[in-house]
Formats: sequence, C-alpha cells, structure tokens
Amino acid sequence: MNFLRKLRTLDLNVTPICLTLFVGPIRCRKQWFYSKSPKRRFPNATLNRFRNFESEDLPHSRRDKTLLARRFVPGFLIICASGLIAQKIQYFKEKFLSLLPPVLADYSNLTGRRTEYGFIADVANVSAPAVVYIEIRDKKRIDYYTGQPTPISNGSGFVIEPNGLILTNAHVVIDNNLKNNMSILIKFVDGRTFEGNVECTDTLSDLATVRISGSNLPTLQLGHSSSLKPGEWVVALGSPLALSNTVTCGIISAHRKSEELGLMKKQIVYLQTDASINQGNSGGPLLNLDGEAIGINSMKILPGISFAIPIDHARNFLQTSTGQKYAQSSKSSRYIGITMMTITEPMIAELRRRQLSLSEKVREGVLVWKVVPHSPGESGGLHPGDIITHVNGVEVKSSVQIYEALAEKGKPLDLVVYRGQKELKILVKPDE
Repeated sequence: MNFLRKLRTLDLNVTPICLTLFVGPIRCRKQWFYSKSPKRRFPNATLNRFRNFESEDLPHSRRDKTLLARRFVPGFLIICASGLIAQKIQYFKEKFLSLLPPVLADYSNLTGRRTEYGFIADVANVSAPAVVYIEIRDKKRIDYYTGQPTPISNGSGFVIEPNGLILTNAHVVIDNNLKNNMSILIKFVDGRTFEGNVECTDTLSDLATVRISGSNLPTLQLGHSSSLKPGEWVVALGSPLALSNTVTCGIISAHRKSEELGLMKKQIVYLQTDASINQGNSGGPLLNLDGEAIGINSMKILPGISFAIPIDHARNFLQTSTGQKYAQSSKSSRYIGITMMTITEPMIAELRRRQLSLSEKVREGVLVWKVVPHSPGESGGLHPGDIITHVNGVEVKSSVQIYEALAEKGKPLDLVVYRGQKELKILVKPDE
C-alpha cells in the first residue's frame, strides 16, 4: 500500500516534467513535422511552407515574435495537457486503491503479554538494589582532574548480610601489584558509596568477602545450586565495562567439573551458562527466577560460554572463612600481571570455528584473557588473546604450570605464544 502511494506521488510530480523535457525539444527541432530522409513523411504544402519558414522574408520584429511563439507555446500546451492526464491517472488510482481491502495488524492476541512474560524484569527489579559496583583504586596515583585515587580495575558483588557483608570474586579485590596502596570503592544502584575492606579470601576457589560500614542494607537470598537442571532460566547482574546494573539472561547449559576446564586443584563443579558475562560482571550474582542467588559470575571463555561458581560452594566458603583474613592469606609470589585460563581441545575447536586465523598447531595451552597495563607481561610483549603453549621448554596443558614456573625464584619465563597464525617467542621477567 505504501509503495502504491509513493508511486502515485512520483507520477504526479515527475510526469509533467518528463513530458516537457522530452517532447518540447523534439517539437522545437521539427522532429514531429518532417524526417531528415529524402522521402518525406508528410509531403504537403503546409509542412513545406512551415519547414522553409525561416527563409521567408519577414520583418525582423515579426520574425522574433513568431519564433518565440513557435518555440514556447507548444511546450506550455504540453504541460497543461500532461497536468490533465496526471489528474485522470490520480483519479483512477484512487478508485483502484479504494477497492483494495485494508490491511491492519491484529493486536488483540498480544494484549497483556508484557505483564505475563516480564519475569526477567521482575527478577532484575527485586535483586538490583543488593548488587554493587566494586572499583579498585591506586592511592599513590591521584587523578589530576578529580583529586581522587586513580581507578585500576572494577567488578561486581552483592550484599548477603544487612550489616554490610558483600560476596564477590577474589580476583576482583586482590591486586598483588598494589598491595598496601589499594583502596576499594563500593557503589550501590541508588548512588550511595562506601569504602570497603577485604575481609576474607580464598584464591583457590576465587571467592572473597568485603565489609562496608552500613546497616539495614538490601540483601540477596542465597538459593541452592545442586538442584539446578540444564535448560533452566537464569539472570546475570553486574557491571560490565563499568556499566552498573546491567541485566543479561540465558539458561543453565551444563554442570562442568573444574578438571574439564583444566583447573585441576579447584575441585568445583561450575555452572555453565549462555548468559552474557563480560569483564566487570565478575563477582555479580547469577539468579534463578525466584530471585535467589544460585551462583557467582566468574569467567567467560567465548560468547555464549560462561561459567559461574555454584552458591553451594560459596556457602562452604562463608562457613569456614570467618577466621582467615586477607592480610594473612596473601602470599608473596612473583607477578607478571595477566589473567589466564586453561583451554581444552573442545574450546580450541570452538575458537578455531569462530576465529579462522588460529593456527592448526595449537592443541592445548593457556589463553591470556587480560594483560594489566605497565605489568611485566605487557613489557614482555603479551597481548590479550595470545595462547601460551610452552613455558621454559615444557608443553603447557594447564595454567598450574605457569604458576609453578613463577614459583622458581630468579628465573624468567621463556614462553612460546601463538597469536593467530604466528608463533612467537617471548621472554617475561616477573616482578619479585
């Protein structure tokens, strides 16, 4: 219908112009009245006199008026005739369109669906007040414009006790490079900010608690992850790329043992989900449709393949971590400033399917997920997306081997890295 209306408007505007442009010049060049061929199309005295009109001996002024009339009057008449024709065309088109039945969308069956199927929005509205944005700052580096410590990294967390206990990932709040120069800013969705202190950590499970001074704070209820089935709807809340309170949803894809992911020492059955979990989502809650926290968002391997720590494992951490503080749990180790993840053959096959430039020589290894700016890893030449296949001449099958190499004091890391199709040799000198 819209196409026909546009066509009608186009005809009304363009038809007179086209007739004038094409028919007028033809008339002025005498193409209507005679042919250039020796055989004349209309051999009669009137046309012969008209063809030889310019050779007649007429006064100059009369000749000019006659030429002017001969050149412009036919064009004017043609415009008038084309306007009448266009009106008739419009009339018949309107008649034709009036015969067509009207086509209208039927919205009667859709009424009320926003309320009936808005379960994701309901979960987000109930849970969002208890989700916090966590920002790690360097107290030694002051921002010139704000006068505040410079932000280094960020993540998410959620309140589990009204007196200010927050559960998050250990890698969100631990930065060995900052150590005593680190400060933690906690921000709620309503704009309130607090200074946080790391209370307990478990680097093996990648869990930590942060304490803030507050009372009657909104909290999330902890659910049970053992009863989750693949295919159940889940909602992920967090602050990806510092965008606070971002909501994504998906399903539970599977339960994955840590050994399947190359994490030999963790002994965790991770929740695999296709809900989007990006940098900054770490530490945020994974919720069921009852608004209960059933997992802690932890890591993303590929788009559509992310993992969360089950809340049942976090319950055990909360019960056994009351006596162990962060200052006592941090161990001195060498630092290279990268976040890495063990990748298996199925993951490499998926990477190769999505990234055609990945070398066929890569079978196993460790994926460099993040490189801290100005760290030994960046100085050595590591980039996010690199795959480490050898360290100090030994084939790498797990990130544990990287940590073991870091435990050897005074020895640099001689790495073989694949970046797309290129094989690179990189020497990284860790900070002691």
